[in-house]
Amino acid sequence: MKTLLRAIVTLGCVAAAIGVLFIPLPHAVELPTRIVTVMPIARPRTVVFDYVTTPTHWPAWHPSSLSVTGATDHSLAIGEQTTEAFRVAGRRGQVLWTVVERDRPARWTIDGTIDGRPAGTVSYALTPDANGTQFERTFIYRSPTLWFALLNAALLRAKIQAESDEAVARLKRVLEAQ
Repeated sequence: MKTLLRAIVTLGCVAAAIGVLFIPLPHAVELPTRIVTVMPIARPRTVVFDYVTTPTHWPAWHPSSLSVTGATDHSLAIGEQTTEAFRVAGRRGQVLWTVVERDRPARWTIDGTIDGRPAGTVSYALTPDANGTQFERTFIYRSPTLWFALLNAALLRAKIQAESDEAVARLKRVLEAQ
């Protein structure tokens, strides 16, 4: 009987410990991750800015962008929205992006939501350089649970960084071929 009771208590403790991994973290402790990719692009800032801020172009250069709907055919202004079907680190979904900052041709920022929950922020910073534009893409996302934070540290962050690096390298190739 004591052995059975110990087994039940042990099983309960293990289940509770696993359950803790999936409890949503308070927003203040959601452990932000910052993915930054910087690339020189031999094109004028206005050309780069107008191209990257027009969602219809995203699937042509970003491997995670499968399709876009909504406002897609022009460089988006503050408050405009577009919906993107994505595959990031093997996960598929849809994100609603809203433009929250626009300073043409220097800076542009969008905030994403998935099912009404914050999904991340993407910012583009464009600086003139001797050959055209220094392009910087920053993606910031938070870990909503301890499980996600552990998975992110072990696997996801590196995959997302590699996808971002590939995207910006493709962007460079596409724009410099024009």
